Amino acid sequence: MSLFVTLGRTAALALLLGTGPAQAAIAATDAQRQAAVEVAESLRYGHYADVSLDDDWSQKAFERYLDLLDGQRAYLLKRDVDAFQDLSTTLDDAILDGELARPYALYQRYQERAEARLEWLLDRLDDGLDFRFDGNQRMALDREDVAWPQRESALDELWTKRLENAALTLSISDQSPEEIEDTLRQRYENQLTRLHQTNAEDVFGLVMAAVTGSIDPHSEYLSPRQSESFDIQMKLSLEGIGALLQADGEYVKVASLVPGGPAEKAGALKPADRIVGVGQEDEEMVNVVGMRLDDVVDMIRGPKGSVVRLDIVPAQAVDTTRSKVIEITRDTVKLEDQAAHSEVIEVDRDDGVHRLGVIDVPTFYVDFDAWQAGEPDYRSTTRDVAKEIESLKAQHVEGIVLDLRDNGGGALQEANSMIGLFIDRGPTVQVRDAQGRISLYGDTDSGTLYDGPLAVLVNRLSASASEIFAGAIQDYGRGLVVGSDTFGKGTVQTLDELSHGQLKLTRAKFYRISGESTQHRGVTPDILFPSLVDPETIGESSLDNALAWDRVRQVQYRRYGQPERYLETLRERHRRRADDHPDFRYLEREAKLADRLREQHTSVSLNREQRQREAEAQEAEQLALENQRREALGLTPLEDWADARDEDTEEAQPIDRAQVVESAEILLDYARLDHGLRLADYDD
Repeated sequence: MSLFVTLGRTAALALLLGTGPAQAAIAATDAQRQAAVEVAESLRYGHYADVSLDDDWSQKAFERYLDLLDGQRAYLLKRDVDAFQDLSTTLDDAILDGELARPYALYQRYQERAEARLEWLLDRLDDGLDFRFDGNQRMALDREDVAWPQRESALDELWTKRLENAALTLSISDQSPEEIEDTLRQRYENQLTRLHQTNAEDVFGLVMAAVTGSIDPHSEYLSPRQSESFDIQMKLSLEGIGALLQADGEYVKVASLVPGGPAEKAGALKPADRIVGVGQEDEEMVNVVGMRLDDVVDMIRGPKGSVVRLDIVPAQAVDTTRSKVIEITRDTVKLEDQAAHSEVIEVDRDDGVHRLGVIDVPTFYVDFDAWQAGEPDYRSTTRDVAKEIESLKAQHVEGIVLDLRDNGGGALQEANSMIGLFIDRGPTVQVRDAQGRISLYGDTDSGTLYDGPLAVLVNRLSASASEIFAGAIQDYGRGLVVGSDTFGKGTVQTLDELSHGQLKLTRAKFYRISGESTQHRGVTPDILFPSLVDPETIGESSLDNALAWDRVRQVQYRRYGQPERYLETLRERHRRRADDHPDFRYLEREAKLADRLREQHTSVSLNREQRQREAEAQEAEQLALENQRREALGLTPLEDWADARDEDTEEAQPIDRAQVVESAEILLDYARLDHGLRLADYDD
């Protein structure tokens, strides 16, 4: 204790932690310098795009490095950035030659600024917080486009607001002044400790993230530690919650959920939710705001059967004070949990009840080990879907809906072979490599398993192989695509070994048989459903430096139908049903409300009463919409908006179900309009 009195907080912590001004600067190792050269060569000669590591690229990579270090302009001053402006023209030489001293020195400057700011915050806490939360100030939520601050006083003002906002958030969560100070002290001390623990591998990862991310969002350097995690994920043997996480400023955001995984089954965690706290079983919740992504991932992982508690800010919440705690039991994702499955639904019309089949395809999977071993009964998406089709045909359904919502892709060979169940030979996808060579993949088996009315249901989280399948069905005129615009991932990556770590490198691009790329734009459905997913936060178009959409030459293929002849009629019938359906009316209005709130909510009030009024007004609007829907469906109205996410029964949350039923309605209309289909014969 006397150390703190005599030396002050900064010097005392420096002695205790073995850090501080006397600590040697972090320097690149020989292995990292060699890996940098290998990454540079791979980008120049192996990447799909025409990559030139020159002065123009240096400027772009330098700016990305600054964004990774201090994207919110909260630590570095303009003079700091100016002192390293040489990197805007020399970063290419530094990477090509493996001379990383200057990029590491820039990190060192950032770390010094960040440590000093955390010390400043802790000193403020030592002096005691005296915020009244009764002023009229607001805090901007996004500073990525502001100029670098000229003076330290400007950052003092910013961080005073940030500290007040953090305290206000905890105060609204019913923490006492003493608890608020303890929580914030723990947060900033933990961040300071993590900064002190930064090593050369951490800095190298940041530099390489700037290098690869300046070219496209899917090329990525993997450290030896990250390579191990990646291998575990690819084998689906990771015991955790089954969620893909990504950094989003100082928050950790849910990018997607693994089909059949614990989080997806629990239903409480959604894409774009932000995780602000992690707790183990009954242990105290640990605040993870500002924590490194890999550290948060390690905290969420754990043995099968154990429970992890997550404090989350729902995706639709514009105020981080509106968090809630959920519990998920960790488990191992198994192949059978991702297997396709089907059901028969009934559509009641004036001329009677019509039966249609729905096949849910969570992912494109194949049991590679069993397949390579030559086992005749190995599991795969195509084989499982074929079994479900046979089952549905035996039940004399009048059409089949393939549900690819939230299907993030998987094995390309399975998307290719599954298309073959619905067409009689023909191309399915084109793959163009960096040299411009195009490989054509297709179905070589004669005959079709099912040639009846078909619809494919997609959403924003339908990606990669799902987009290839949906695009092919649309191009062939083989069926209708309904739902919302897909993700837009139309690139192919390979994993290359380096002398130190691995490199995930974009080497090719997918194109539909019509010649259009699925990259960036995705697949646009024939009939659009409203979506609550914000395309500004989820999807290829939301990612920095995503490769552009383009097209190649169309290949020859036969069309099986002309759905476009009926689209105007089908869309009008869908609109009439949607206007009369509580779930679709809700989706339409909630999507518009979410867009309006995002446009309006660029800052938060630091006045407690105003902050609560704004949050309550937003929740009141959302609750009113939800209760209009529930009352129209004959469900009990909710008293609190938070309860809407707590109820996971099919009756309480029928919106997903409504989309499936409406897809069946559209398909039934299409089957009746398209006289080219012999409805009485296709199931023979």
